[in-house]
Amino acid sequence: MTPARILIVYTGGTIGMMKNAETGALEPFDFNQIVRHIPELRLLGHHIDNYQFAPPIDSSDMTPDLWVSIADIIRERYDHYDGFVILHGTDTMAFTASALSFMLDGLDKPVVLTGSQLPIGEMRTDGRENLITAIEIAAARDALGYPRVPEVSIYFASHLYRGNRTTKENAEKFNAFASYNYPPLARAGINITYADHIIHHPSPGHRRLTVHRQLDNRVLALTLFPGIRPELIENVFRMPDIRGIVLRTFGSGNAPSKPWFVDALRRASQAGKVIVNITQCQSGSVEMSLYRTGILLSEAGVVSGKDMTVEAAVTKLMVLFGQNLHPDEVRRQMETPLAGEITC
Repeated sequence: MTPARILIVYTGGTIGMMKNAETGALEPFDFNQIVRHIPELRLLGHHIDNYQFAPPIDSSDMTPDLWVSIADIIRERYDHYDGFVILHGTDTMAFTASALSFMLDGLDKPVVLTGSQLPIGEMRTDGRENLITAIEIAAARDALGYPRVPEVSIYFASHLYRGNRTTKENAEKFNAFASYNYPPLARAGINITYADHIIHHPSPGHRRLTVHRQLDNRVLALTLFPGIRPELIENVFRMPDIRGIVLRTFGSGNAPSKPWFVDALRRASQAGKVIVNITQCQSGSVEMSLYRTGILLSEAGVVSGKDMTVEAAVTKLMVLFGQNLHPDEVRRQMETPLAGEITC
């Protein structure tokens, strides 16, 4: 099969660090020398280019503007490469993957995010395997020559996950990520085994890539807890600059049934704020028709986020509000799968 053309985009993160032999400090290494550091890449037989953020971005400093920069890099080079590998710090990788999945409308090429828990220059680094396998996945084609995984994904610790289904679950182990409500798209062992039946493939005649560059970050996520004060809820829901609220509720979407709480939700919804109900549980889905409290939320104008992650819900709101949609249309689309983020 013809060698693939792959672009590596290094945004920052642990994977791109090497120890200075003189000072012992970790410093970003030059990705133009990547084959010298990882000679195994030659064995893949692909044409690999790289693009580096200067300076590299700590993932804790990731912003919507930087998501736009990543999307623009992909858009500008889309016709020149068969796949893209985004190297990223782990802390906010799931947010970036979720955002890109909604921003890259009409995507039909692989965009694989990966990183590492140890710097690539360390003897026990997980970065080398993560990077090599991410490139293999980005370059993989089926028998007809089509990409095996033409969507935004995260590869980490032998598992490939849909990007907007993924969350970071561990700060110390190599298997830092999990996808609680959707199975892995692929598993890497001696061979890479793809779950083709659950991978998103564009329909025939789909439109070309369109990048949604306008994002509106006037959203927030609010986690409920027993004893939450009424004035906190009132102040949050009355904030004039907030357009969308991701409400992290209990169990299958339950929340206090006190009149002050339900009334605050109703007033916020009537004022045009979009309130999305997702569960605090690691796995499972919101079912607002199961219990009285869920029904009260629905009657107050709250929409179900079903089994979306908080990363997907927050970034989806940003992208939808960035399109200047009416709140009713945002509510409708929040309950509609746009990039495989919701189980139908």
